[in-house]
Amino acid sequence: MRLTAEKIMTYRPKAARYAIADGRGLFLDVTPGGSFSWFFRYNQNGRREKLNLGPYPEISLKRAREKRDEYAVQVAEGNSPAEEKRKAKRPATVAPTLREFGDRYYREQVERTWKNPTNERRNLEKYLYPMLGDRQLKEITALDIQAVVYPIRDGGHPAQAMKVRNTAKRMYDYAIELHLSPINPAAMVATRYIGKAVRRSRHLKAGEIREFLHVVYQSNIRRQFKLALHLILLTLIRKSMLLLATWDEIDFESGEWTIPKEHMKGKKGEEHEHVVYLSTQVAAMFRELKALAGNSRFVLPGRSSPKEPFAQNALNKALEGLSFEMEPFTIHDLRRTASTELANNGFRDEWIEKALSHEKEGIKGVYNRAEYAKQRKQMLQWWADHVDSIATESNVIIGNFGRS
Repeated sequence: MRLTAEKIMTYRPKAARYAIADGRGLFLDVTPGGSFSWFFRYNQNGRREKLNLGPYPEISLKRAREKRDEYAVQVAEGNSPAEEKRKAKRPATVAPTLREFGDRYYREQVERTWKNPTNERRNLEKYLYPMLGDRQLKEITALDIQAVVYPIRDGGHPAQAMKVRNTAKRMYDYAIELHLSPINPAAMVATRYIGKAVRRSRHLKAGEIREFLHVVYQSNIRRQFKLALHLILLTLIRKSMLLLATWDEIDFESGEWTIPKEHMKGKKGEEHEHVVYLSTQVAAMFRELKALAGNSRFVLPGRSSPKEPFAQNALNKALEGLSFEMEPFTIHDLRRTASTELANNGFRDEWIEKALSHEKEGIKGVYNRAEYAKQRKQMLQWWADHVDSIATESNVIIGNFGRS
């Protein structure tokens, strides 16, 4: 059955990737992460091939059909559209140096899209070119990137070292797209070893929150990881609580997430359950995660087995692979960011401490699970709305999570 724009809107991501056929080889590919892309499948010389026509809705249904028909003519003439596309991507220079490709990256990517490309150019010319500029792009290793970055760090400038590493990573991302490098050596240089030890007082300011959400949602990490990082910021919970969460803890009707005492941090024998009140945004994220989890009882089922949760270091590795133009921070700093911003906006310390599951000494602190329930509900909804407003100041598209 041929597709319509209205019918496409009814399809939602599933736990596994799936395709929706339109006819004559055209189909819409839907990933668990929620992306929709057009593909054209055809047979050429006894071999089945497919060609990516672009993302939907950027490529409309009408335009996808037009492109399908154009490529179908090529197939009828004995040509392979996929092979022609691969040929077009092949570089004019077989083995460019880092300087040659760096200039190309700056010309084709930075100058076209960056409002202020000065710092990116400076990172190339002042730091990367002098040491690595005459080396072949594909021969450079992570040790070579470290040889540039670590001296900057050791000279007392970790933020600048991070920026140089990120410039190299972006450049190599483009090189991989053009099949000019098999790996990204800059991505192998862990950010946690570039920045100095993060101070316990580290929290993200409004502009950094905006950049955090922008980078996370524009990255290619799994959709579950994006939502998990966002949830930690909005709920003030510890990473381990989310990684161990199961669907029987989530009550969508009451808007409560009851974390069992076994998953709580505390002295043995003194643990207690903790209630997180769900803002409308958080509830919507959990509903999406439930669709992505399929039949697993875990909110974040592991990649290899839905019967097990993600590994404890999975979120750390996902965050580590992202490039931020700011001082290093940890996942735990997202909790600190929320508590600091709530305090700065006039919310009482005891409400915040309760939301953080920082309990008082004695019986009352252990057993009164609903203490300040009304205030905490209002506070967490305000915080979710506030983060939304920060994100949309820069038109960050993160999902239809809706305000109260």
